[in-house]
Amino acid sequence: MDFIAGAIGGGLSTAVGYPLDTVKVRIQTEGHYNGIWHCIQETYRTEKVWGFYKGVSASVLSVSAISSVSFGMYKNFLCNICKLRYGAADAKPSKLDVSLAGGAAGAARVVLMTPSEVAKVRMQTQRNPHPSVASPQPVSKPKYRGSLHCLKVIAKEEGFGGLYKGCSALLCRDCSSSAIYFLTYSALCDWLTPAGKNKPGFLVVLLSGGFAGVLAWGLATPMDVIKSRMQTDESDQHKYKGLVHCARESVRKEGAKVLFKGLGLNCIRAFPVNMVVFVTYEAVLRFTDHYTNKK
Repeated sequence: MDFIAGAIGGGLSTAVGYPLDTVKVRIQTEGHYNGIWHCIQETYRTEKVWGFYKGVSASVLSVSAISSVSFGMYKNFLCNICKLRYGAADAKPSKLDVSLAGGAAGAARVVLMTPSEVAKVRMQTQRNPHPSVASPQPVSKPKYRGSLHCLKVIAKEEGFGGLYKGCSALLCRDCSSSAIYFLTYSALCDWLTPAGKNKPGFLVVLLSGGFAGVLAWGLATPMDVIKSRMQTDESDQHKYKGLVHCARESVRKEGAKVLFKGLGLNCIRAFPVNMVVFVTYEAVLRFTDHYTNKK
């Protein structure tokens, strides 16, 4: 059931946070924006509202699958760790157990996540002016007509490896941030839940989920910048040879502050998005528990 609850929560959260995710990716990969508001204004001026939702359909599906894997694998890893350490899968886990299960879940989802992340980033950074916007030059057809077409073109032009660009940065990002994510959520729920109650209230879930997302994305932002830059590096560019080279070149040209591009936006987006993720996840689990217990 954790897989299904995670999938529903992930899909709903993507719909909430996608426009800001597009702005974040553009700020991280392109140097001509003066800030968040300038990027929003320019995107709307040239591409209207649709510019913020490029690749959203495939992203909702992929994030649902990824969130399903993340929550399902986390629960399974945690149960197995508790069984090995304490002899019972339902034993109360320590903070270390939660961190290890979270990190392992983050690593597990990278295999599924990388191709969809590559397509999402390419779609989000593709310039496709809205028909209502006057242009002095003829507008060329977009290279990618949609997320599936994008994956097909990448596989054809860059091979199978092109679908896994930025995998190393994504692995570093998700192992550490997923460990912090689940640890923060678990710790805050324990801290905010009154003694005598075995489950946190929905307000506690909302706050814990929101703060867990903010802390996780705060930690993840430097690797998120590197990942996005590696994934926009198309076959005819070859700007970066790998994770270390991308980080070194980015810092050399733009200073250490480049690693924190989009940090504020990540944190602003993370709070409502992860509130939705966790409250949906908990609501689905509690609904199914209530329904099955009535039978």
